[in-house]
Amino acid sequence: MDEDIPSISDYSGTASISQGFATATINNLFECSNGRDAPLGISTAMDGSTWTVPAQVNFNDSNFPFASDLYNPCSGLTFNTDTEAVLALKDEDIIEVDPNGELITAFVFADNYFEMYINGVPVGKDMVPFTPFNSSILRFRVSYPFTIAMKLVDWEENSGLGSESNQGASFYPGDGGMVAVFKNQANEIVATTGADWKAQTFYTSPIKDLSCTTENGTQRLSYNCNTDGANDGTSFYALHWDIPANWQEEDFDDSSWPNATPYTNTEIGVNNKPAYTNFTSIFDDPIDDAEFIWSTNVILDNEVIVRFTVE
Repeated sequence: MDEDIPSISDYSGTASISQGFATATINNLFECSNGRDAPLGISTAMDGSTWTVPAQVNFNDSNFPFASDLYNPCSGLTFNTDTEAVLALKDEDIIEVDPNGELITAFVFADNYFEMYINGVPVGKDMVPFTPFNSSILRFRVSYPFTIAMKLVDWEENSGLGSESNQGASFYPGDGGMVAVFKNQANEIVATTGADWKAQTFYTSPIKDLSCTTENGTQRLSYNCNTDGANDGTSFYALHWDIPANWQEEDFDDSSWPNATPYTNTEIGVNNKPAYTNFTSIFDDPIDDAEFIWSTNVILDNEVIVRFTVE
């Protein structure tokens, strides 16, 4: 046997490993004329466990509210300023975590999809799972302190292989990234995304050589892995970890999780996306600039949970 061919014996981490395409369960979660298909699939790992890829989401759950649009080419609501977007909001869209709490407005740009909980209560999910790029606005009432917990998903065209057709390659690993700003009733910023948030990854793909991954405590690291596109990625691997059942809750202990990794606007590539650039006065506030965050690998890590408590 050629010793240069990657195999499962090269892996020493804690994840379940799958190889190749997932079995499609939904070919496209969301129809939009100028968007990519957003499939869901089931990957069967070598240990017999099964995993929903790119993530188990609540997109079709009517009990989980959608966020309002800040900029959404699919709905046609493409505001030029945050002021226009706020004026278009309806009072019935406010989620009451604490009925007597303060009204908080959150502005979110996620590549590609998010679900947000406040103290365990669902307050909004992304209107567009994959593309075109959109941004969102959410409002909720809550008392201090409160905990923000978000599931973030970098979607995939090649189900179970964390990749898409792009840059001349059939299997090109796209990148993620999320930025958010939270304001109070006085229009003051009370929280922004940054390195003081917690971030843990639960799905990493595509992995060409399992020996490139390492773990250091709770850090699941893949920064030594190749991220070049390929025309045949059908033999590539994926890593899957169980998500704690109560990760959304206020009292969940995330103290051992790694801190989020911040990324620049250029690293995420948003300078040509009006869903972001129309609202730089919010996201790039000169006094309290929000940073894009993700896990340690914004390219290969496809399902990430982030948390932060606002005191």
